[in-house]
Amino acid sequence: MDATAADYRWLGDHCPELIEAYCVTLVHAVSPVEALGRLRARADGRVTGIAALVEAAGEAWKASGGDRHFLGLCAVDGWTLMVEPNGYLGSLDEAAVPLSRGTELVTHFRNVNAVDHFSRYADGGLRLHFEPLFPCARDGADPDGAVALMREVGFDLREDDADLEVTTEAAFALAERLTGVRLSPELLDGAEFLTGSAPVF
Repeated sequence: MDATAADYRWLGDHCPELIEAYCVTLVHAVSPVEALGRLRARADGRVTGIAALVEAAGEAWKASGGDRHFLGLCAVDGWTLMVEPNGYLGSLDEAAVPLSRGTELVTHFRNVNAVDHFSRYADGGLRLHFEPLFPCARDGADPDGAVALMREVGFDLREDDADLEVTTEAAFALAERLTGVRLSPELLDGAEFLTGSAPVF
């Protein structure tokens, strides 16, 4: 079934603390351990479930004072899913370039001020970037390659009077369309995350 924003309406009820401020990154054919290595990150432990990951992120923030990025990674259908509660590392070019070298990567980010980004990389190169709140303004080497998918998942590409109500859910749905990885409450609750921390670039 082709995902749309409606398929991710559960996020607000199931993961309210996560989607208020998060970064979700998917890297193809790179293991969680290898992903940590590409980010010069250290492994810290393991937690099971998204609620435990959000809690661990809060504790890590207090311990580091924001000097390191907290990461939770797990393998899903040939991809590594990297989740950063209240984080943003995966959205940075400095992280996405090495993570995507020789493979592909999709990442999306939102902070508490509703600043958001969606990016797709292939072999270290930025293919697509846009802000989900402003999907008409796109850049990258192939800025229009996913326009049809963007419309299908629920992004409003009208210059004026755009519908801004479903942008976060549409970002999750577009990531699924581009990777084939469907996130669900069951997957996130049952996932065993390898946790780690990376230096701030």
